Amino acid sequence: MAAHQLNLSLPATPTAVTSARHQAAEAIQGWETDLDDEVVHTAELVISELVTNAVRYAGCGQVSMEVRLVEAVLRVEVCDSSPVLPRPDFPDEHSENGRGLFLVAALTDRYGAEPTPTGKRCWAEIALTTGPDHEIAVSLPLQRS
Repeated sequence: MAAHQLNLSLPATPTAVTSARHQAAEAIQGWETDLDDEVVHTAELVISELVTNAVRYAGCGQVSMEVRLVEAVLRVEVCDSSPVLPRPDFPDEHSENGRGLFLVAALTDRYGAEPTPTGKRCWAEIALTTGPDHEIAVSLPLQRS
């Protein structure tokens, strides 16, 4: 499978989430690959969660996103200017938010976050094929409140 890539730079505003999701879905579908609708929908949800977190915690400025398909992995990376790495927490039943990283973890095969010179990069990978030794790797510890 050939490599395909989309790079976006978006203002850290709520409209960035919709824009990122729509542009990514359009790009992925235009790559003329055999990706099924489930992969595209999963990517849209992961993008929504990662860009929402970036917009929420980055303050003003830009949010960048890269979606890359290499071999049998679809990778989403979202960068923002906040140096604070996300820490998944266990929200209580009345919390209105705090479940985004749990969704990302449940929907992807690997995800994580790492510092960059200008903030942080949050990423997630969707494996397009899995074998009997398929493992889920997570590089963010879950915290109990």
